[in-house]
Amino acid sequence: MVNFAKNCGLVDIGVNLSNNRFKNDLEDILARAQQSSIDKMVLTGTTEAETAEVIELCETFADQYPDMLYATAGIHPHYADQFNGDSLRQLESLAQHASVVAIGETGLDFNRNFSSPSNQIAAFEAQLELASRLNMPLFMHERDAASKQLDILKSYRDHFSHGVIHCFTGDQKTLFSYLDLDLHIGITGWICDPQRGLELQGLVANIPLDRLMIETDAPYLLPKNMQPMPKNRRNEPAFLYWVLAGIAAARNEPLETIATETSATARRFFSI
Repeated sequence: MVNFAKNCGLVDIGVNLSNNRFKNDLEDILARAQQSSIDKMVLTGTTEAETAEVIELCETFADQYPDMLYATAGIHPHYADQFNGDSLRQLESLAQHASVVAIGETGLDFNRNFSSPSNQIAAFEAQLELASRLNMPLFMHERDAASKQLDILKSYRDHFSHGVIHCFTGDQKTLFSYLDLDLHIGITGWICDPQRGLELQGLVANIPLDRLMIETDAPYLLPKNMQPMPKNRRNEPAFLYWVLAGIAAARNEPLETIATETSATARRFFSI
């Protein structure tokens, strides 16, 4: 696996590197990623504080891993109840940092409703407006909220430049609706799950390669096609290969083609 696509320069568009499960071995995580052909990774911000934290990680490792780490600036729908005008001002300030390449993680999550739907909608629309004002891409989450999220996106689609639905796990109708809006799709290790990933395995071939990007969402969603599985059951960027393998198998296309094209798409999308 380590020698795979040595010069491909893979891009992992979704890494929760500030997660506590990484705090004791960050340098090892980054070294293994580099050894596994990961050239760039985008670190996810889900609150104002976490956005500041991932920006700090980008700065901390800038000399050791130049041009490898980037960040998003956003407030996840789970935390929308705490969103206010000051939150938006903080996000706008954080988004000015050179390492920040997208607004998000934002969107709607009606599956768990850790924040009220009305507050989620307000926070989402505010971040859509921020991305439009700053001419930055959007990094979006959606769970069991496709109808409302699509309605909102249709209203704003002429105003923001690019958007990706991160960790897509929806059905065919939802996928085609997002593609009709000229949005990009992020695929995680969900596609490697022999049970939960079946529907996605049947859909992934419908995503044009210039709209498809790959991500680990580490430390979550450990690919179930890994051999051997890590004893700690923690996902990390070095395991992106297994997401690629799952996509290539489902699309019946060469793994190297998926690797090259998705990486090129990610570089264009985030301008990195």
